[in-house]
Amino acid sequence: MGLLINIDTGGTLTDFCIIDGDRVLRTKTLTTPFDLSRCLIDGLKKASFELFGAEDLRRLLVATDHIRYSTTQGTNALVERKGPRLGVICLDGLTAEALRLAPDSQDLYAKLIGDRCVALDSAEEEAALEYAAVAAVNRLAVAGATRLIVAGPGKNRGKDERRIKAILLRKFPPHLLGALPVLYSHELVADQDDHRRVWTAIFNAFLHPGMERFLYSTEHRLQADKIRAPLLIFRNDGGASRVARTAAVQTYSSGPRGGAEGLRALAGHYQLAELVGMDIGGTTTDVTIIENGTIRTHQHGRIEGVATSLPLCDVVSVGVGGSSIIRIVDGALAVGPDSAGSAPGPACFGYGGTDPTITDALAVMGLLDPATYFGGGLKLDFAAARSVIDSQIMKPLGISEETALATMESAWVGKVVDAIRHVARPGKDSVLVAFGGAGPILATRIAAELKIERVLIPGLAAVFSAFGVGFSDIEHEFAQTLDEVSESAIAAARADLVERASRAMFAEGVSLRDCTVDLRLIADDQELQLVNGQAPKCSDRGGLATLKLRAVRAVPRVQLTGSFEDSNSSAATPHETRRTYVDGSWSDLPLVRLAELPGAARGAGPIVLEDAYFTALVDAGWAFQRNLAGDLLLRRKNEAKGR
Repeated sequence: MGLLINIDTGGTLTDFCIIDGDRVLRTKTLTTPFDLSRCLIDGLKKASFELFGAEDLRRLLVATDHIRYSTTQGTNALVERKGPRLGVICLDGLTAEALRLAPDSQDLYAKLIGDRCVALDSAEEEAALEYAAVAAVNRLAVAGATRLIVAGPGKNRGKDERRIKAILLRKFPPHLLGALPVLYSHELVADQDDHRRVWTAIFNAFLHPGMERFLYSTEHRLQADKIRAPLLIFRNDGGASRVARTAAVQTYSSGPRGGAEGLRALAGHYQLAELVGMDIGGTTTDVTIIENGTIRTHQHGRIEGVATSLPLCDVVSVGVGGSSIIRIVDGALAVGPDSAGSAPGPACFGYGGTDPTITDALAVMGLLDPATYFGGGLKLDFAAARSVIDSQIMKPLGISEETALATMESAWVGKVVDAIRHVARPGKDSVLVAFGGAGPILATRIAAELKIERVLIPGLAAVFSAFGVGFSDIEHEFAQTLDEVSESAIAAARADLVERASRAMFAEGVSLRDCTVDLRLIADDQELQLVNGQAPKCSDRGGLATLKLRAVRAVPRVQLTGSFEDSNSSAATPHETRRTYVDGSWSDLPLVRLAELPGAARGAGPIVLEDAYFTALVDAGWAFQRNLAGDLLLRRKNEAKGR
């Protein structure tokens, strides 16, 4: 088996997880928002150095079986409303008013579409419809639309949209420079709900240009260096597919889904009933719940509050992370949602940041080591951190440095706690899983506020979402709407879906014969059982239904190891201390560098645990255990004694 490389690009950092048989390597680069392909290539070069002892991108790519990639680029584009100006052609009674008044859609409709919406009646005679369609496109183009969506309602939407498509292809053939890209709603999803389907098409059209430019540019750069297999895009449904077979809207929130997949694997391996996932990066905190090995999922997931046709895992993202700007608002400290990102980043990065962040506070508190931070690849500037805290927190509030640090920490922890409480009601048996570069550092303080008695910090916490991407397979799903639920209708639809799946998997370089295939029949939002993948014995019934086919080609994945039941761990012996401001005073806390531990180890707080890419403060009253897999389990001491 060749190498497997998983990548997750966030707003501040880009994470890399390289699987080489039983060995897992990781590295990070600063995200380059002006050219996301640059940080991807930079990280791959760093990975080649880790593997071969010298930078050799071509050798790395030739040795790689699969590269799977997730990104928050689509999520960020929607948050910032940075994308094309869209125009919508509504057919047969589907109105702009109905789209605008869909729940939580008014602001989005105003920003993404505005007054660029035209109604057509597809029942008109051919000549009249042709004239109206051409006039509609011209009107939308003059209004500034650079991309169009054609959407019809009801069960005839496919027929009506195809009629408009035939007209527009005749009048505006794609080879002409004046042609506008057009998306037809029935070609994207088979949802019978008009509002969900059309809004899904709107989101896809909005995200498509930026994702297309970036992902194809990246794939071309990889091909130039002789990558053996196509770049695979990790999607928000947990599957992966090549760039050409991925809809842009499927990249939305794909990074948090990677974390959710990793959490599910951890839950199964350690037999944990409820995990509260806390992924804190530079820009956001993503909260995910795993219950009995299942990722909490909404069948009709919401994007920016608007219901879509996509199943999305229930992830709540809040603008609080390591680079979140902390400022004074009405005499109190407010955290985020705006972030210093990676450029310029926190002031302590030394790249010109002028706003205080929690990372600046943690640096001044002594929790971060300027020589080892970011694997030693980023030298921290403590003077710059002190300067921005002094000018923007201490002087305006008239407080000391120690009070400013404590207040910044309290405000930051409070916002993370509020985000988790918005999603979960943790119980005694809940386990808080802290990951992301900033997740572990104050995890015991966050857990104490939530009355959670166990915290799990994966050994790969700093790149855990990228690690979770590695639990995905090459996967495609297709759907077809049925006018009736009968054996003959299901059989005909099944044949069509099998043909489409066969072509899709052929494009991925695999045969459908080598895939696992399953069929589901959805009627009235209820899933009906299909026997052995064949049409069931059923009488004709009215109403619409949807037949769905999923084809999966398994990709090798890493097997989790490690146990916390082994009692042979030795005491972790600190060989140095770190001067740290904790709980209102400066003290010399014991420091353990995790890379120097010989194997399984245990200890108790207060203590600082330091990894190449994360730091964890274990407070007094907590004990920790590190297993042979490198995972850390932190327990309140009273809880530890009772187990």
